[in-house]
Amino acid sequence: MIIPILLFVLLLICSGFFAGSETALTAASKARMLALANQGTVPAQRVMRLREKMERVIATVLLGNTFVNAATAALTTAFLTEEFGERGTMPLIAAVITTIFLFIFSEVLPKTFAINNADRFSLVVAPAVQFFVWLSYPVTQVTQFICSGLLRLFGLKIVNQPGAEERMEELRGAIELHAGSVEEIQDTGQMLHSILDLDDVPVSDIMVHRRNMTMIDADLPCEEIVSLALNSPHTRIPIYRGEPDNIIGVLHAKELLRAMHANQWKLQGLDIPALASKPWFIPDSTNLLAQLEAFRARHEHFAIVVDEYGALMGIVTLEDILEEIVGDISDEHDIKVSGVAAEADGSFVMDGTVTIRDLNREFGWQLPDDHASTVAGLVMYEARRIPMVGQVFVFYGFRFEILDRRRNQITRLKVTPPAVEDGKSAQTPAEATPGTTVTVTVAPGDEGRKPGGGTTGAAA
Repeated sequence: MIIPILLFVLLLICSGFFAGSETALTAASKARMLALANQGTVPAQRVMRLREKMERVIATVLLGNTFVNAATAALTTAFLTEEFGERGTMPLIAAVITTIFLFIFSEVLPKTFAINNADRFSLVVAPAVQFFVWLSYPVTQVTQFICSGLLRLFGLKIVNQPGAEERMEELRGAIELHAGSVEEIQDTGQMLHSILDLDDVPVSDIMVHRRNMTMIDADLPCEEIVSLALNSPHTRIPIYRGEPDNIIGVLHAKELLRAMHANQWKLQGLDIPALASKPWFIPDSTNLLAQLEAFRARHEHFAIVVDEYGALMGIVTLEDILEEIVGDISDEHDIKVSGVAAEADGSFVMDGTVTIRDLNREFGWQLPDDHASTVAGLVMYEARRIPMVGQVFVFYGFRFEILDRRRNQITRLKVTPPAVEDGKSAQTPAEATPGTTVTVTVAPGDEGRKPGGGTTGAAA
């Protein structure tokens, strides 16, 4: 009885090896294996080679597992028949016994161990699996040929390599998975997400709007131009002539100082507009990734943003793009602007020019920025009107109260985030007078709807 029992245990171990190897090689971290392979770890290099041909590996593992399981069932049937005699129910008893042992010791146990130690286990079993892949190559090659032909017969395509979109989704998922697990790397995860989003964000979303730009009229006296340049916190200042849309150059503070030094610090005779460099105009639809590459190629840090009609929209700098990745960058010359102030009740009082992307990144909100870049623009887009002071709007679960308005611009508002997110049907604001509350409830997934696409909400 010893030899059959030892053979039975050996077959269980072989079956567990194939089952655990498949799980380990599939679940092993590809990024970690690649890092180890680049460091010269030979087992990791074997794992990477096996992952490049996973179809052949799976075919080899399944072939070995099927053969071993069949041999285990045959051995069990033969042993029981020899010991207890040939009976009609003996094959059924052998099948039950074999299933129990294979299920526990050759499937659940090795796969549980492998899934919890995928990286280490894959490094250990890689040489043996590589040998079996080479040994079974003729059989697995014929098997793959037959399977591919059958799939094509039914109109199914085999995609060996994922496309760029699938790889991007996989990368985003990996960043999200690891960034949320450890508090120390959450900032790193946010920066990596911002890098991936550069291709989807136009410069119009992060530019300094023309309303907030510092510009100098070239027709002003030299003394006044120098005074404005020295009092400005910025190194580069656009110069216009006649009207702000007519930008004729960009004055650099260092060029102005060099010219004053060469003129013995006298302002008489200085042609300041001639010191300005040629302006670089870019369309407002340029994405941040393309603009970052353009900054690097031209060795410039400053660009003027115009719309499709050539009208001045604002300016964008290399620092603006870097801040989109790493967060706010401030130096000793930056002017601190109180854009957002937290209230005791959990609400926030903010300027209307605060961007939605900054709010989402700072507080983890999910406000859409597809149709508006600022919080004031979002309120006007959803309300389909220019709100009056005192009106309150509720959409996306947030409560927006208009605190101040200057002409047609919302300058100050109070935003209260939702306590509990819930999905409701989309509604459109009713015509309201100052002091009323208008509810615009947008269900998750309805962000792309047109404003006013639902029923009319009640005014309180």
